[in-house]
Amino acid sequence: MKETQASKAKKFQALHQRSGAFVIPNPWDVGTARMLAGLGFEALATTSGGLAISLGLRDGEGVVTRDTALAHARALVDASDLPVSADLENGYGDAPETVAETVRLAAAAGLVGCSIEDATGDRARPIYDKSLAVERVIAAVEAARSLPFPFVLTARAENFLRGRPVLDDTIERLQAFEAAGADVLYAPNLPDIASIRSACGAVAKPVNVMVGAKGQCFSVAELTAVGVRRVSLGPTFFRAAMGAFLQAAREVKAQGTFTFAEGAVGFGELNALMAGKGV
Repeated sequence: MKETQASKAKKFQALHQRSGAFVIPNPWDVGTARMLAGLGFEALATTSGGLAISLGLRDGEGVVTRDTALAHARALVDASDLPVSADLENGYGDAPETVAETVRLAAAAGLVGCSIEDATGDRARPIYDKSLAVERVIAAVEAARSLPFPFVLTARAENFLRGRPVLDDTIERLQAFEAAGADVLYAPNLPDIASIRSACGAVAKPVNVMVGAKGQCFSVAELTAVGVRRVSLGPTFFRAAMGAFLQAAREVKAQGTFTFAEGAVGFGELNALMAGKGV
């Protein structure tokens, strides 16, 4: 029997409440969502970067619309019975009311959580003033709490991704977002275990850390030890797949050889995963 949105929401909420950290991987299409479900992961999240590049668009330039992102999220929701959260960037607008509407639309798309960041998309002023950033989180939380199931709202402090690597300000933002009611706190690109430990120690709510950036491939055990509760991969699986693809394509173009195919996955394994059979 197919899981209801409410039951998936409760399972997703419970993942954040148990001891230790859980891994939430980021598929970029229906096929990869089914593969990850078949491999036994407990929840999924979208990747805005993986979506943009898979559509032939540049990442980080605000060219993926809210409608496109939510349609993509709906496809991933329908791909399995796992809870799905979405990377909804800055909520697709500056105004708190726009962010609130994005959260309501996310729930209507079948999602049980989403992240909202404090990045503006404007290179001249990359981060919202803290007061507005907090107002946006408050609006998102109010929208989430109006839903008939527990919708996990993640608030992101983007300083270290947007050229403002100031740990004190990042932690102050995480604390303000926690006070505003966010369920999960997230500061992408924290540079080392010490800064991650500081962020986790400064708040009581669960902290998400994304792994995969250069120099930031910390293990689940290392992250759990400093207080992390959720580990995401963002575009890391997508980048790994594209790396293998480009290496193979460059071999064919430059050398006329096909040695890459010796290590390629077989369709028996892929078909089993598409049928919902773990391999």
